[in-house]
Amino acid sequence: MTSTVPAPATRTAEGSALQAVLLDMDGTLVDTEGFWWDVEVEVFAGLGHTLDDSWRHVVVGGPMTRSAGFLIEATGADIALPELTVLLNQGFEARIDRALPLMPGATRLLAELAAHDIPTALVSASHRRIIDRVLASLGPQHFALTVAGDEVPRTKPHPDPYLVAAAGLGADPARCAVVEDTATGVAAAEAAGCQVVAVPSVAPIAPAPRRTVVTSLEEVDLTFLRGLMTL
Repeated sequence: MTSTVPAPATRTAEGSALQAVLLDMDGTLVDTEGFWWDVEVEVFAGLGHTLDDSWRHVVVGGPMTRSAGFLIEATGADIALPELTVLLNQGFEARIDRALPLMPGATRLLAELAAHDIPTALVSASHRRIIDRVLASLGPQHFALTVAGDEVPRTKPHPDPYLVAAAGLGADPARCAVVEDTATGVAAAEAAGCQVVAVPSVAPIAPAPRRTVVTSLEEVDLTFLRGLMTL
């Protein structure tokens, strides 16, 4: 019997073996990395502590348990991790309810991927409750799958979120293009064996094998992503 469905690694008419695109959320598609830091500063101010601005590079892009745990230890704040997590999520939700700016190029890229039926997943270290609120602005129709940080045993910088996303889309991780804005996310994607596009938001990211660094999503389109598979 001959199947009409192409094998996952079959190249398309355009000559690309790109099977799926996996996108980070905060700082990559939506301009919210600053929101998280602002909320952390406000919450800890309410607890009587001032955050050192140098800590921002430590907590950016990571899972909330790691970021919040670091800030509790660094400040000595008298609050339990579960309680702090609730306060941070509530503060962030209030921020995005007021405004949710998209990164330049995000709307165009999502529309292009959808127009060409490219399997696309949203892969974030944020919790499901946050992702679902952001999806209302991004458009849930743009994603065949979404993976939240509180839905995997180990979140970024571990490879689990990207391995789950690739498997859910029936794609080979090596044939997936990942777009990330932080070193933590890049580490997760590279550990999963994906080809990575880094669009640094807060801290610089250096180029490396299987990693391409750009300054904006405006530089990223489908032709660009397909070209990564030949590197």
